[in-house]
Amino acid sequence: MDLAFTPEELAFRDEIRTWVRANLPQDIAQKVHQAQRLSRDDMQAWAKILGRKGWLGYGWPQQFGGPGWTAVQKHLFEEECALAGAPRIVPFGPVMVAPVIMAFGNAEQQQRFLPGIASGEVWWSQGYSEPGSGSDLASVKTRAERVGNHYVVNGQKTWTTLGQHGDWIFCLVRTSTEGKPQTGISFLLIDMKSPGVTVRPIKLLDGECEVNEVWFDNVQVPAENLIGEENEGWTYAKHLLSHERTNIADVNRAKRELERLKRIAQAEGVWDDLRFRDQIALLEVDIVALEMLVLRVLSAEKSGKNSLDIAGLLKIKGSEIQQRYTELMMLAAGPFSLPFIFEAMEAGWQGDFPGGTVANAPLAANYFNMRKTTIYGGSNEVQRNIVAQTLLG
Repeated sequence: MDLAFTPEELAFRDEIRTWVRANLPQDIAQKVHQAQRLSRDDMQAWAKILGRKGWLGYGWPQQFGGPGWTAVQKHLFEEECALAGAPRIVPFGPVMVAPVIMAFGNAEQQQRFLPGIASGEVWWSQGYSEPGSGSDLASVKTRAERVGNHYVVNGQKTWTTLGQHGDWIFCLVRTSTEGKPQTGISFLLIDMKSPGVTVRPIKLLDGECEVNEVWFDNVQVPAENLIGEENEGWTYAKHLLSHERTNIADVNRAKRELERLKRIAQAEGVWDDLRFRDQIALLEVDIVALEMLVLRVLSAEKSGKNSLDIAGLLKIKGSEIQQRYTELMMLAAGPFSLPFIFEAMEAGWQGDFPGGTVANAPLAANYFNMRKTTIYGGSNEVQRNIVAQTLLG
């Protein structure tokens, strides 16, 4: 196992770093470094910049218009983007549904959908979770009934991240009730502008509507939007989830946020508190360990060996780390992390009192928001069961 980067890989990293710093809008980078709200336009602007370079689908093979990078090159690209303050690529299109379309879609579907994803022009949403069907996706009830050359879809999806911006949504729908629950699920692509689709934002504790309910009321979906075979959607869903859970680990963002935590601790006068600094050190050790785990996977892929099926492990540890650094940031600022007046924060003002800096304004909201990470993408309790069954037998 070789965890060192080759001279060629280091040169590639320098190339990526130079390009990102030259092309990333600094107003967007500043928002990311201070954890301020990113608008749809902010996220879309960076996606389109990457799209014009051919790097939005940075994990895609060349045959589908991607750069054809190795696993190590993809990791280095993600790292440089994160450290520079680039917005995290909204994964639903380029990271999640695109690999499914490549692997299981037909040529017509690939030609129809992939260009809009690669350019950043088309915003995709994910329609998996339902009320009562979160980690247990096999229990989905949204129904798709074949009528002629259409499917008629009825049901509800929930916790649809950024669904209010969606142009298209990929959904798990039930097309059969016979046999095991997993055998009656299909993978359907739905135009969110179709009659009968209703998006209802869910306002969260911080006043944001990051997640949504999506309702389908007799929505007609052309049968040509079915990916693969009817009732085989569970296979495609598992393929997608392996990408999602690895993406959730997000070790590169954790490295960036660790540095932000250190800056906040120094600014707020708790850096010299040995007990607090111990907690930062423990967090840093875990981030380094997570990175080593990622590099082990990359090393195995580079040498042609079969890597461990550790997507669940990456998701568990990565999500816990995200919760810890947001908690430590909030604790570092103490009561100065509590005020949250969005309009004031956007204007760069957060009160005439010591410690009332704009950088502290989002800390409590970020802490509460990150409580989600151990739940979404398959709760960590379920992931531990899967890891135990897969690795321990």
